[in-house]
Amino acid sequence: MTRFMMILFLLIVLLLNSQDVFGRRGRNRGKNKSRVQIGMPITGKYRDPESDQYYNNHNGAKILLASHFDLEYVLGHKIAFLCVARGNPRPHITWFKDGAEIYSHLYLHVHEWEVGTDRVKSKLEIDPATQMDAGIYECTADNMYSIDRRSFKTDFSIAFD
Repeated sequence: MTRFMMILFLLIVLLLNSQDVFGRRGRNRGKNKSRVQIGMPITGKYRDPESDQYYNNHNGAKILLASHFDLEYVLGHKIAFLCVARGNPRPHITWFKDGAEIYSHLYLHVHEWEVGTDRVKSKLEIDPATQMDAGIYECTADNMYSIDRRSFKTDFSIAFD
């Protein structure tokens, strides 16, 4: 009986994880609600109305467009990630790699453009890409009302001439 319960538990976890990953692909990836990204409680309700109002605020930061989730890059070539967010006030975009904030350096550049009064577009470029650039990248948009984030997984391939 315990083995059956363990298998059932693993199947439920895999199902929930696959819904989270597959739910962000395709045409509707920019239309997901922030509560999916920030980890809504299992019950579907927040403990108090203030939390619900904070995370579902109309003026909150929302990522409208983001790069594809799974990217395979060629060593020595350029990697580019895109993140477009809106909110009022205009959100701030921060980039992370494997959970640590990324800062610009010789081979990595972050470009940012303000679009209109409530949008920001950010592009992360790595050129040339090395084996050390493989990992999980994350774009986080935040303003005073909410936070939204998207993740990108990268791995390298070797091109033979």
